[in-house]
Amino acid sequence: MRQRGDRLRHAVRRLHLWLGLGAGALLVLLGLTGSILVFYPQLDAVLHPELRAEGEGPPDFDRVLATLRAEFPDKAGPWRLEVTGGRGAIPARYYNPPEREGHAFRPMMVWLSPDGARVLRRDYWGEYAVTFIYDLHYRLLLGETGGKVVGWSGFVLLALMLSGLWAWWPRGSWRKALRFKRHAARQRALRDWHKLAGLGGLAFLLILTVTGIMLALQEESDAALAAAGLPVVAMPHVHDHGSGGVAIRPSGAVAAALKSLPGARVAWIETPPASGGFYRLRMQVAGDPSFRFPHSYAWVDAATGRVLAIHDARAAGAGGTVNLWLHPLHDGSAGGIWGRLLAFLAGLVPLLLFVTGWLRWRGRAR
Repeated sequence: MRQRGDRLRHAVRRLHLWLGLGAGALLVLLGLTGSILVFYPQLDAVLHPELRAEGEGPPDFDRVLATLRAEFPDKAGPWRLEVTGGRGAIPARYYNPPEREGHAFRPMMVWLSPDGARVLRRDYWGEYAVTFIYDLHYRLLLGETGGKVVGWSGFVLLALMLSGLWAWWPRGSWRKALRFKRHAARQRALRDWHKLAGLGGLAFLLILTVTGIMLALQEESDAALAAAGLPVVAMPHVHDHGSGGVAIRPSGAVAAALKSLPGARVAWIETPPASGGFYRLRMQVAGDPSFRFPHSYAWVDAATGRVLAIHDARAAGAGGTVNLWLHPLHDGSAGGIWGRLLAFLAGLVPLLLFVTGWLRWRGRAR
C-alpha cells in the first residue's frame, strides 16, 4: 500500500513538473497582465495627464451627449457613457466605429472634460497600452478564439496548482514540511521558496483561476450553474417598438430608471441611436459588489420616458448571485483597496513559482 502511494505521488510530481514547464509561461503571462489590470484605469490616467482634470460639480450627461453628437456627426449610433461617481474626465465609448470595420472588438474611446463641453482625448480599444494589455490578458490578442483558449486553459492551471499541493502534502510532521531552512544549499533553498510561495498564494490563485474560467466561458459557466441547481435568470429581451425620435435626454432616462429601481446607482448610460429607440442603463443595487460593471438594468423609451423593462440582480436566481461576485473577486475590488493589492500581489506569485521551479529542474537535470 505504501509503495502504491509512493508511485502515485511520484506520478503526480512528474505531472506537476511537465504541466509547469508546459503551461507555466501562460500562467506567468496571465498573472503579470492581471496584476497590471487591477489598477488599469488609474494607470491609464497616469499615462495621459490630460485626463486628470477636475470639475466643480456633478457631470452633465445631457451636455456630454450633445457634445459627442456635434463632434462626431458620423457616429449616429448608440453611445455608452460611464458614470464614474467622481468629478474628473467623463469616459464614453462608441462600439463598431466604421473606420475600424473588420476588427472583432475595436470601439472608439472618448474622454470629455468634467463639464462635458470638450473632448479631451480620442483613441481606439486595443491601440493604447492598457487596452492592449487587457486584450492580451483576456483573449491573448486572438479575439473570441483567444478568450476560449484562456478559459479552457484555466483547467490546466487548476491541475497544475492542485498537483503541486498533492505532491507537497506531508505524511509526517507539518512543522517540518512548512519550515524554511536558512543557509541551505541552493537546491533546498529553491525548493523552500517554491513551496512557500505556492502555499502562500494558493488560495488567491485558485480564486483568480476559477473566476477567470467562469468569466471567459460565460455560457458554459451558466449551464454548469444550472446543472448544479443554481439557475441564472435571463435578462428580458427588449425590442424597439418604433415610437420614433429622441425626446428624452439622458437626465430624464436616469430619473425614470431610478424610480424603477429605488436606491440604485447608475454606472453606465447607453443612449439610443440618433434616430430613436431606447436607453439602457446599467445599475448597481444593494448587495451587488461590482462598482464598474454591476448586473441590474433598466430600459427606458427615448420618445416617452416610459420604463420598458427592468432586470434586478437581486431577483436573478442563485446562479445570478454567484455571477455578481465573479468580476469583483477576480480583480480584488470586492475587498476595496486591500483586496486590489492582494490581487496585484497574487498575480506576481506565478512568476516566482515558475522561476524557482525552472531553476530547481535545471539544477536537478545537471
